[in-house]
Amino acid sequence: MLGVTGDVTRVLDLGSADLKLTSSVSSKLTSAATSPLLLTDTHQQRLNEAPKKIVNVYGDERSLNQSDRIIIETHVPKVVTTTKSVRLRSANTKHRMVLAVVCCGNRVNETMTMLKSAATLSHSPLKIIVFTEDDLKPIFRNMYTSWPADVSERITLDLHSITFPADQDAAAWRKLFKPCASQRLFMPSLLSDVDALLYVDTDVVFLAPLEELWRHFQAMNSSHLAAMAPEHEDLATGWYNRFAKHPYYGRLGVNSGVMLMNLTRLRQFGWEEYVVPIYKHYKLAITWGDQDIINIIFHYHPDKLYVYGCEYNFRPDHCMYMSVCKAAEKRGIFVLHGSRSTFHTTKQPAFKAVYRAWEEYELGQDLRQDLYYPMQRYLLKASNTTCGKIHSTFLKAMGSVVKLR
Repeated sequence: MLGVTGDVTRVLDLGSADLKLTSSVSSKLTSAATSPLLLTDTHQQRLNEAPKKIVNVYGDERSLNQSDRIIIETHVPKVVTTTKSVRLRSANTKHRMVLAVVCCGNRVNETMTMLKSAATLSHSPLKIIVFTEDDLKPIFRNMYTSWPADVSERITLDLHSITFPADQDAAAWRKLFKPCASQRLFMPSLLSDVDALLYVDTDVVFLAPLEELWRHFQAMNSSHLAAMAPEHEDLATGWYNRFAKHPYYGRLGVNSGVMLMNLTRLRQFGWEEYVVPIYKHYKLAITWGDQDIINIIFHYHPDKLYVYGCEYNFRPDHCMYMSVCKAAEKRGIFVLHGSRSTFHTTKQPAFKAVYRAWEEYELGQDLRQDLYYPMQRYLLKASNTTCGKIHSTFLKAMGSVVKLR
């Protein structure tokens, strides 16, 4: 599957004879953006189907302009959960959740903080897969061996080396947007024994059990390959609809920093046969690296994507000017995404406050005294900022967890 020749005509029907893959491709992307993807007769048949309406998971429909209304369907998984027999279930690897992350360079500390948050709040068996550089593997092994016994009994850790397609420019893939982030584009073949997983960027922390995201797999229909949250909430502030020079999903695009991936279906779909040719064709136009490639694919296959709400991928854009993620206000933030280094800078004190609380917390400590209350104190200090004004939104989901334990 990785042996793609790179001949973009296998994947892109450019629509006109004069459109060539040259350095001038960026000036001709507008016409290419409306051209269909082409792999086989089967894929062409899929493309000829009428696109389905955009599906999202907001608590309510919103748009700045009445003329720009987007049809929205709410997906709220109705799953009865239980915490019975956790120890017995932990021995059954078939039902383990799988969390995957790619870590290179100086991302080790925030990756370990993310993994700590996942381990702390989850209660089901969990398999963690870390793709990383060989010299960083001992750090993750030491992290895992330092975890309390009751945590390591429930959670397994698999370390994988960074691997890119054969006969491809590994250095170019490695540097695409964030260091090594494009690795996840090839997980379907690299993890051939894994059925499904949750991929997250390193700059993420969980504020609710991972199970809250995982149960969306059960809400997907038989055609869905993956699930993500929208990149923005309205057309006035959207990046893709205002600046993108390539096709993207729906009207606002999607953010791939928190992504449920059904690897079995992605393999059946021929996912990686799209990736390399699309990259070669659009590499002069993409800004957000692998996320843009993902958007291009789902632009042509919108029925293959399940979209959940912004509470599952809450970013600074959702509160930096005003609070725009209404689902998070109602239900709380489930996953906090500190994009653009907001966990480590003074640009968004509320995001830094949450990260600081997680960074200081140690597995096995009391959730209320050693995590929730410090997080609350740090957030209150940021209450004079735009994001800090909705500090209760940051604490809502975590508060529910604390009350249950």
